[in-house]
Amino acid sequence: MPVIPGTKPTRAVLIALKKRMKVAQTGHSLLKMKRDGLMIEFFEVLNKAKTVRKELVEALVIAEQRLQMAMAIEGTVAIGSVAYSLQKEPTIQLESRNIMGVVVPKIEAEAVQKKMYERGYGVIGTSAAIDEAADAYEVLLDKIILAAEVETAMIRLVEDIDSTKRRVNALEFKVVPDLKLTIKFISMALEEMERDNLVKMKMLKRKSERKAAAELAKKEAEIAAAAMADA
Repeated sequence: MPVIPGTKPTRAVLIALKKRMKVAQTGHSLLKMKRDGLMIEFFEVLNKAKTVRKELVEALVIAEQRLQMAMAIEGTVAIGSVAYSLQKEPTIQLESRNIMGVVVPKIEAEAVQKKMYERGYGVIGTSAAIDEAADAYEVLLDKIILAAEVETAMIRLVEDIDSTKRRVNALEFKVVPDLKLTIKFISMALEEMERDNLVKMKMLKRKSERKAAAELAKKEAEIAAAAMADA
């Protein structure tokens, strides 16, 4: 019977292993609950990621179309001049949030979508095509930031789900079975030792009784011999 290496069949070890078994079973239950909860969260994030990715692709197509239209109307030089006129760049703040013990990023962006006068270029000397292209790329940048947050959260969840599944499997198929077999082995060994001790005690008792009976018979014989000698 396979047992945990180095385990001695003693009652103290048996008690310790039973406590360890209880902890392992509790941990197994909690990890299974965590794994199931993470799976639910993962599918929710996955659905959100699919939606965000679809919106991102759509925003990219629109942005490219509007840029091509603006370049056709204004020319490449004018578009480059407008791009260099940007005065305020978007700022990004990286925070974090906790999903069932998994820390995932939360990205907050400011000044992505601007008003027309905040973009730095003159509205009089440019056409509406440039404004539409700028609007489209600001929307695209918002989608990129959201996609980065959602997909990073999804990756973190996948990693933690995989780690949790390995721990659950280790407890379910290795730790707990080994503990059960070792506890059974020690219990059987202790029962065998108790039976051996009981047999030894019975043998010692019978030997002691025979010795006592022999001594009593000897004394009685001595008494009888002394009585006959007196007579």
